[in-house]
Amino acid sequence: MKDDFFKYQAQTSPHPLAIEISHAKGSYIHDTSGKAYLDFVAGVSANSLGHNHPKVSEAIKKQLDSYAHVMVYGEFIQKPQVDLCKLLAKNSPENLNSVYITNSGTEATEGALKLAKRVTNRAEIIAAKNSYHGNTMGAMSVSGVERQNQAFRPLIPGTRFIAFNCSFCLNQITKKTAAVILETIQGGAGFIEPKDNFLQKVKQRCTEMGALLILDEIQTGIGRTGTFWGFENYNVTPDIIIAGKGLGGGMPIGAFIANRTMMALLQDNPKLGHISTFAGNPVIAAAGFATVTEILNQNLLSESLRKEQIIRAHLTHPAIQEIRGKGLMLAAIVDTPALAAQIIHACLDNGLI
Repeated sequence: MKDDFFKYQAQTSPHPLAIEISHAKGSYIHDTSGKAYLDFVAGVSANSLGHNHPKVSEAIKKQLDSYAHVMVYGEFIQKPQVDLCKLLAKNSPENLNSVYITNSGTEATEGALKLAKRVTNRAEIIAAKNSYHGNTMGAMSVSGVERQNQAFRPLIPGTRFIAFNCSFCLNQITKKTAAVILETIQGGAGFIEPKDNFLQKVKQRCTEMGALLILDEIQTGIGRTGTFWGFENYNVTPDIIIAGKGLGGGMPIGAFIANRTMMALLQDNPKLGHISTFAGNPVIAAAGFATVTEILNQNLLSESLRKEQIIRAHLTHPAIQEIRGKGLMLAAIVDTPALAAQIIHACLDNGLI
């Protein structure tokens, strides 16, 4: 199998881990040699209920027995889609009541950017340095990591970057700005939390300038940081929410959420101006509904905070400079990338991913 993996399947890094997976259950992944790995990566923050959760698996199988796919998003009434949209709206600020389900987080970013430009009739986007919003062209264009972007330039023009947590930079938000897009907590930058009411200040400036605030909740959302949405920790309400990763319990999904008046602008001029063949796929939507329902019913929001305290209490070592983040979105910061790589490989050898 390994030979075929390298021969036929495209890789995304020079040295893949190349662990051959047999099965996964709960918090563990098992390889074909019988070795079990405690999975702290969770499918890159996607398996919010662990692997092969019975409620999610049951929902998938039940929906497959009915139908798998019938039409592009938003045309036919499909119960799994409606159920998930309603559940997300009921757990969002009251004015964020219209949901567009996508296939991934990066697609949700693309949809949010299109919506912001449509609502404001403006072209400029303000984003943060060291941010990450996805790997499609529009999402890359508002991601502030040059080492990721440089090989694919020129990207889509019209984006300006400011430093995260820089209140003095907010004068760059002007009446030409369609939207400011920020991660609620910067993920790829090292789990950087907003400080000194930064997000509130951004929202205030956006309101003054007639711009929209888009908060990327792909990593922070769906209970991971101890509240349903990460921005609830910082007393701010965005105009558009982007979701993904943990929303599907391991299945590919994303969503962007706004008020119905704004979202209605995507219905016409042009008609079908934002469509996707498989967005909101009913099997995936059923998995998403089961995932979110279980997170809420089992009170996993408070569990995130309880487990954060356990991790912070026990993850102590002279080599760890600090632990950043909130809830179960945590990062241990060490001195050098070389030391981080050494720790990662030692963990892998000892059955921890």
